[in-house]
Amino acid sequence: MSTGFTPAGEGVSIVLDSGEVAVLASLVSQILTLVEPGVTGEDPLERALGIGSGEVPSDPVLARLFPSAYAEDDKASEEFRRYTEATLRDGKRADAQTLLDTAEPGVVKLTAEQAGAWLRALNDVRLALGIRLEVTEQIHEEMAEMSEEDPRYPALAIYEWLTYLQDTLVRALW
Repeated sequence: MSTGFTPAGEGVSIVLDSGEVAVLASLVSQILTLVEPGVTGEDPLERALGIGSGEVPSDPVLARLFPSAYAEDDKASEEFRRYTEATLRDGKRADAQTLLDTAEPGVVKLTAEQAGAWLRALNDVRLALGIRLEVTEQIHEEMAEMSEEDPRYPALAIYEWLTYLQDTLVRALW
């Protein structure tokens, strides 16, 4: 298991083995697929400008990755989503692609900009995995009592590892 991120000049570095790179690549590739360009309106100008439908995604993971901007005002949230979701999706795809392009076995050195993209991509993966696994604040206590034979254990262990990577990355950038 990786020892986490450490500061390295103007950026950060981490040592990853091939298994860790494979896990990261698999999970981030799933995020790339999930955040494909969203549904745009029928109007050709709206499509050209990337203006979306404004609908809240039915997939709970997408709803978490693209939350409503105004919890108490559905109309304002819909308008906000129409004009921002395409750009947010583009950003998430760019961050995921940066991680895929830079993750390799051995020493990985990242610039501050690349590290920021990794941080956002790791966060997206953790959010998605957390929703699918129904992670709660009691995750640490649950895992401490959970048998390694539990079918959820491997996925939760990966979730914990991603949390560790994200934490060490934040600390290395700090």
